[in-house]
Amino acid sequence: MEHEQVLTEELRTIDEETRWRAVEERDASFNGIIFYGVRSTGVYCKPSCPSRRPGREQVVFFDTLAEAESASFRACRRCHPRVAETRNAQVVLVEKACRLIEAAAQGLPSLAELGAALGVSRYYLQRTFKKIVGVSPRQYAVAHRVEQFKAGIRKGDAVIDAMYDAGYGSSSRLYEQSNAELGMTPASYSRGGAGTRIGYTVAASELGRLLVAATGRGLCAVRLGGSDEELEGMLSAEFPEAEISRDEAALAVYVETILRHLDGQQTTLDLPLDVRATAFQRRVWEELRRIPYGSTRSYGEVAEAIGQPSATRAVARACATNPIAIVTPCHRVVRGDGSLSGYRWGVERKQKLLSEERRVAGR
Repeated sequence: MEHEQVLTEELRTIDEETRWRAVEERDASFNGIIFYGVRSTGVYCKPSCPSRRPGREQVVFFDTLAEAESASFRACRRCHPRVAETRNAQVVLVEKACRLIEAAAQGLPSLAELGAALGVSRYYLQRTFKKIVGVSPRQYAVAHRVEQFKAGIRKGDAVIDAMYDAGYGSSSRLYEQSNAELGMTPASYSRGGAGTRIGYTVAASELGRLLVAATGRGLCAVRLGGSDEELEGMLSAEFPEAEISRDEAALAVYVETILRHLDGQQTTLDLPLDVRATAFQRRVWEELRRIPYGSTRSYGEVAEAIGQPSATRAVARACATNPIAIVTPCHRVVRGDGSLSGYRWGVERKQKLLSEERRVAGR
């Protein structure tokens, strides 16, 4: 509660001059961020309202619809400020922030610098950015820089050239910021996983062929398919230069644990993971592992649970890119009406997984 009060106060630091300029210019990027009331008419509007502009002395500003209506102002019938377009305005703001971040050739722009450039407080920008994108501006900047580095490597640049082109001032910053994104060292990534040892095995399961692969740190892939060749091909494509070898003995405990889980003999899984992920993907996958056995959650509920209620589509994408089937139970996420949506390993497998879990859980 105290944190929310701080954010509210900081939102009010959008100065009066900036607010009035938004009204004068009918700036739609402020729609949903501020509202203005006209004392002489008792009506409140959004900044882009096409109505004739009132005199400055007649205008009072509000941060929310509730504030305007609590002050006895009624909604304008021309611009319809009650129509839910807050997110659209915020999306415009966030898109501008993303472009500024991407255009920064050197150094990560601070929240204060971004806020000043966009005419909003750093606290409002931080909250809005996380709500729309799912990660903070800094996390976005780090991920963008890593993607630039990866793009340079993919087109054949040397590590040092890709590093500087992506805006890293030193190799230490590259290694520090890229580890969580790449899941391996930059040099190893540049060689398609070269230097990384991955052991794997394929076993029969109730859902077809089950591939389990791991590095020395933990599981890096759990996949379902129709044939060993299909699954092995997918693993090789992801890590084309890694040292991949079949090792049934080393993976036996992992496989046995997962098969026991599929048979309903073990309802919880707590296995070490070694996956490449963005900060947002990690948050989603961690939340999926909190969904109780035999239960489901909607994409919207997962978005709410991670504090990003508007990020439903981003949650769906994170589920679709989950590399660790079953252990990270993306199959437990369904549409808002309870119906099944797509599943990376096939909707029929998803239905079978959920039916078995409900049977075992007695639901």
